[in-house]
Amino acid sequence: MKVILIEKVKALGTIGDIVNVSAGFARNYLYPNKFAILADQKNSNVLKDKQKALAKKIGAEKAVAETLKKKIEGITIELIKKVGANGRLFGAVTSQDIVKELEKQGVSLERRLINVEGTIKSLGTYDVKAKLFEGVVATFKLKVAIDAAMAEELKKQQAEAQKRNADKKAKAEALKAAAAAEAEAAANAE
Repeated sequence: MKVILIEKVKALGTIGDIVNVSAGFARNYLYPNKFAILADQKNSNVLKDKQKALAKKIGAEKAVAETLKKKIEGITIELIKKVGANGRLFGAVTSQDIVKELEKQGVSLERRLINVEGTIKSLGTYDVKAKLFEGVVATFKLKVAIDAAMAEELKKQQAEAQKRNADKKAKAEALKAAAAAEAEAAANAE
């Protein structure tokens, strides 16, 4: 069933878009909430008549998106995550994590608007894009860092591992020297 959106609907489209939806979704959600009208010839003509009002509404939404873009541009958000011994994250950073961190800084966004290329499974700094409106994209930085207490723990574990490796190496060299001494003693005895 084709409908014309008269409001912006999450995960569906923006004002004036003609989209294909199920009859139940249109009947039970879109029509009662006045988000859409049936896309027939009569309503298409009415839509053409209301284009100026819709253009004004779209312009207002775009202006809101532009101000939000100015607020977001240049922000660097930092996420503190748990990391394994190999430097990889336990799990991955999701758009939900990014939205929560943005809300702490006073920016409210839908998670579906956030676009991260690839998956974030290691420490570092990443570029994140948020598509706020058609043609309005904000870019900001995401820094994934390790918890300070966990960093100290990892340093201790690495130091202990290096010490164990050095001890093993020293024992192996001592065994080699002892074996060489035994072999030399055996060769001298003959």
